[in-house]
Amino acid sequence: MSESDATATVPVTVYTREGCTLCDAARETIEETAAGLDVAIDLEMVDVDEDPELAAEYGERVPYVLIDDHPAFKYEVDERELRLKLLAAT
Repeated sequence: MSESDATATVPVTVYTREGCTLCDAARETIEETAAGLDVAIDLEMVDVDEDPELAAEYGERVPYVLIDDHPAFKYEVDERELRLKLLAAT
């Protein structure tokens, strides 16, 4: 189902919480890497503290990153691995 001229937008979800410096770094890495690859992403930042179920599931395990609805990273985003995962999802 690939389109020759149009690129699919890759959904990226980052579970985060307020004041999380690792989460800020993850967001920067994701945005910069996607821009460098010219990959369109739909970045959603989800504060786990706003939902008791998410807070119970992820707690201190943030940032937790999903790429194309698949678990990709926990705590830190590896730029090289991120490149591969973004390209694979397009």
